[in-house]
Amino acid sequence: MVQRVEEFLQEKGEKEITSSVIGEKIMRELHSMDEVAYVRFASVYRSFRDISDFMSEVKELLVSREKAKNTKH
Repeated sequence: MVQRVEEFLQEKGEKEITSSVIGEKIMRELHSMDEVAYVRFASVYRSFRDISDFMSEVKELLVSREKAKNTKH
């Protein structure tokens, strides 16, 4: 994952890259690799205010997983 993020950043060819670009790329990578790590990272990165923010993210993850499962069949 680290190598993919690094390659993504190098391909951008920019001298400076905002932390938000890096954070979003990491979230996309984690989302496809490890759902628990994704939610944990997202909870800190997006500064969840309460349990409803957390639950919204988990619900989106579950919907995404279902869509991916349905496209494989």
